[in-house]
Amino acid sequence: MYLLIVFILAIVLMIVAMSKWKIHPFIAIMLTSLVLGFLVGIPLVDRVDGDARVPGLVTVIGQGFASIFTSIGIVIILGALIGAILEETGAALKLADMVIRVVGRKRPVLAMELMGWVVSIPVFCDSGFVVLNPIRHALVRRTGVSSVAMTVALAAGLFLSHVFIPPTPGPLACADTLGLADHLLLVMAMGLLCSLLPMVAAYFFARHIGSKVQADDEVNTEECKQDYDYLLASYGTLPAGWLAVAPILIPVFLMALSSVIPIMGVQGRLVDVICFLSSPVMALAVGTCFAVLILFQSGKGGQFNKLTTETLKTIGPVLFITAAGGVLGKVIASSELTGYITSHADVLRGMGIIFPFLLAALFKTSMGSSTVAIITAAGIVSPMLSSIGIDTPLQATLVCMAIGAGAMTVSHANDSYFWVVTNFGAMSPERGYHTHTLCTLILGLSAVLEIYVISLFV
Repeated sequence: MYLLIVFILAIVLMIVAMSKWKIHPFIAIMLTSLVLGFLVGIPLVDRVDGDARVPGLVTVIGQGFASIFTSIGIVIILGALIGAILEETGAALKLADMVIRVVGRKRPVLAMELMGWVVSIPVFCDSGFVVLNPIRHALVRRTGVSSVAMTVALAAGLFLSHVFIPPTPGPLACADTLGLADHLLLVMAMGLLCSLLPMVAAYFFARHIGSKVQADDEVNTEECKQDYDYLLASYGTLPAGWLAVAPILIPVFLMALSSVIPIMGVQGRLVDVICFLSSPVMALAVGTCFAVLILFQSGKGGQFNKLTTETLKTIGPVLFITAAGGVLGKVIASSELTGYITSHADVLRGMGIIFPFLLAALFKTSMGSSTVAIITAAGIVSPMLSSIGIDTPLQATLVCMAIGAGAMTVSHANDSYFWVVTNFGAMSPERGYHTHTLCTLILGLSAVLEIYVISLFV
């Protein structure tokens, strides 16, 4: 109980430090991580306990900071560079115009949510947001719709498939842990079904919050009334549609291959090459090559060095704040809080399908990573399936969905996705809590409501 109280107080203090005291998020998160590490009993220096090596607080902080750069640091840089090139050449405007022609000028928020939902099935939501953000920004300029509404809708669509639909790693690992490796089509179908209610809820929330909160990159009404032909003329000749979409779709396709090939059981040298190219870093590197091709085709190849420099300057704060969030998550994961939740899981067994949701929500809120929350909760719930009345593959699939819903509840400062969304969405942390964090709460609650209703009939 002491650990829970300390954790809650630390999170509250961190939020107050950023929103009320205006302390920079990087400093606020790092100080919170350091103080929390002291209070939860992480040793100050590395030590040996029997045959096990227990890392000290400095080591834990270093591991948490480095893990972010290892996992998504390069991905964020390359994704931002692709976005900068797409905007500079007018390719983002071309993509926005293509989307508008498909779904109609009056439904850009829905278009953005659906795009995120589809793209994130094979791709981590962090990477997906970075890749699709140029389209979001171009659609804001093209239609004059609220930037906040577009950001929230995109983040929600990405988040839903990230936690519900294989071959995304989290739900794929969860299905395997719960004994559903031979029922992946069932898991995918249920993921599609369980996305419906939260997607509708997120759409209406995005439109509502967009009228209440403004981002730093909002466009004014007069700017949107500019003659569209004049705007096109300012870019010269726009890239062809297939070339404009290549830097986005090709990385998505390559990353999807990394999830599909292991399921197919194919082996060989060619598979190794495909797996190499399908890693997020290499997939986005290939996408960057296509973006550079657009740049040179547009006659702006000489600006590549300038664009790269400006991108690195812009993306620096995002990287370091995101890494600080990784430090906080690592400190919490290194404490005894995870063990405390595990040892007291019996108290929650009588809650049925709600139990895995609450368990995953506890891990998500405390550790930050949705994938870690899914995998950890699945490992705890798996031996308890019979105890909570789960006897069939369909019921086990609902447990998988409940864990995914919990892994959305909620995204806040210790989650790298929170910082990706708020920084690329041009919002302060305070506005991020009012928009993205609140939306993830709505996503989780609406999802578990739908799952509970379905569980009454299976």
